[in-house]
Amino acid sequence: MKIGIAGKLANSFIDSKLTPLLIITALMIGIFAAYLTPREEEPQIVVPMVDIFVPYPGKSAKEVEERITKPLERIISEIAGVEYVYSASRPDFAIVTARFFVGDDTEESLVKLWSTMMKNMNQLPAGVTFPPLIKSMSIDDVPIMTLTLWSEQYDNYQLRRVSSELTQELKKLTDVSEVELTGGLRRKVRIILDQARMRAHNVDPLQIAQQIQGANQNLTVGSFQQMNKDYLVETGDFLQDVRDVENLVVGVFGNNPVYLRDVATIVDGPEEVSNYVFYGIGPAAKAGQGGFSNGIPQDMPAVTIAIA
Repeated sequence: MKIGIAGKLANSFIDSKLTPLLIITALMIGIFAAYLTPREEEPQIVVPMVDIFVPYPGKSAKEVEERITKPLERIISEIAGVEYVYSASRPDFAIVTARFFVGDDTEESLVKLWSTMMKNMNQLPAGVTFPPLIKSMSIDDVPIMTLTLWSEQYDNYQLRRVSSELTQELKKLTDVSEVELTGGLRRKVRIILDQARMRAHNVDPLQIAQQIQGANQNLTVGSFQQMNKDYLVETGDFLQDVRDVENLVVGVFGNNPVYLRDVATIVDGPEEVSNYVFYGIGPAAKAGQGGFSNGIPQDMPAVTIAIA
């Protein structure tokens, strides 16, 4: 039988005394390469991303898209190293996200984008709020875990307050980059002005707003040294509770102070609903499986905590 080239090559390796040496050398190189290859349970991946927020007050989403979003997309896509460009147009502002190639230096990418934005500011229309907000992001800002808190006894206002306390504790954990809270109702102090009482006490809404802004701030007025120590001097204080708001002096009428409670009704409670988060159970839970009883409502208020 005639042997081809492959057969002759195989016979030469079978009969050669170098074959065992080549096999041992290949094994040693493989073991050495495996030893030197870095291994991580959670490898660090660098993916530079930058969000650009451009306010354009008083404009519709369509006009924002045509005059802000599309020109910015063209400008950013020309930057060296940009792999993808995402955008969202909303009434009054636009959001454009630039994602660079994996492994690019974050600071260098941010500097390139900032320089390009500053050089092309003249292409944006009049009425744009300058300078735009440029915020750097990374892969560590992507949530890897979500917690959902729900209850049959507590409403979404009470769940929000409990979740806020839990969020503060989660932020103290090592390697936690960001904690975002979604759902529930925040605490809000609403001031409902009474026009008749304002006219009777000779105060107006602008005057009341200025007094509230002035009272709800804390300012550093200076410092002094004593015994080799520096002491900061601060004035003012933030409004802490509804009683502080009620006792706020907003004017003077008839040589008597006019308190905010004299011209308005102050309500301390949940804010107006802007979003809904519910926790729903499936058919198995309705059937009483998995430790659930048939008495549980189908949908319950919930709050979601995203951890990155």
